[in-house]
Amino acid sequence: MGLNILWLNKREVESLVNIHDVLPVVEYAFREHGLGRVQMPPKMYLDFKAYNGDLRVMPGYLEGPDIAGVKLVNVHPDNPGRGLPTVMALMVLNSTKTGAPLAVMDATTLTDLRTGAAGGVAAKYLSREDSKVLGLIGLGRQARTQLQAIKAVRDIEQVKIFDTSKDSVDAFKADMEQKTGIEIITEPNVHEVCDCDILVTTTPVRIPLVKAEWIKAGTHINAIGADAAGKEELDPMILKKAKVVVDAVAQASHSGEVNVPLSKGIFSVDEIYTELGQVVCGKKPGRESNDEITVFDSTGLAIQDVATADLIYKRALGAKVGTELEMF
Repeated sequence: MGLNILWLNKREVESLVNIHDVLPVVEYAFREHGLGRVQMPPKMYLDFKAYNGDLRVMPGYLEGPDIAGVKLVNVHPDNPGRGLPTVMALMVLNSTKTGAPLAVMDATTLTDLRTGAAGGVAAKYLSREDSKVLGLIGLGRQARTQLQAIKAVRDIEQVKIFDTSKDSVDAFKADMEQKTGIEIITEPNVHEVCDCDILVTTTPVRIPLVKAEWIKAGTHINAIGADAAGKEELDPMILKKAKVVVDAVAQASHSGEVNVPLSKGIFSVDEIYTELGQVVCGKKPGRESNDEITVFDSTGLAIQDVATADLIYKRALGAKVGTELEMF
């Protein structure tokens, strides 16, 4: 008996889904996580210290829709200088009945979309409904999908941006003003971007960029950049006075925004309010007042990848997109 696998390249994946398609799928994955209907070990890391990079393995299974898969993803911040993306990923979607691989697809765009969608879901449940001003610190690919997803759930009228690279600032402003129709203001200083309703940080730094005194009451923060041990974007004092919601406690504790404050004893696991899935499924309330500061600590969950990959696979079959590869 032969076995064929569907291969989908980056261009094909991009042709099949956009942020509006992925948002409800990721929200559903969070809900299933909150209801305890998933299997998802924390992501595993191989650390390539000599090359300032790492490789991560992320398996996940959503029991309700009966879908499973594994993502292999790298993070190499020096890659742009080599002509390669910082993040590259490959996704394998598997049959739960036989374990056979059904599809293998480029997951670089998938990762951008599902992480942006997670930020959109967090903003939907944790930011003020009247939020109008979005601040973005770090202007790589992830900032684009964060903006698109948050725009889909909140009536954003103005975006403030900051990046240490002038080229990144100029490119982001030109590209995203055209795509979104929203006024984008370039700020010379980080603290000016923090004067906003929703703040998104997507940097790889290990020394906090955002100070506690810059964050006003009622702000929601999506902390996206800290996705490995030692990374930290926010002054820990922000966490101390905020309602902190993580995507998964086990994973965030060793690789999320809370990992450094936890390791130093500045912050404790008991101070984490809850996981986002608990809010999405209704077990815990999200934002409870217009004055509270909320933080979403995003590390990226395998179930987001599996749910998004399943959508892509089904659309590919329907549209007859992709290349069948013979395995045996």
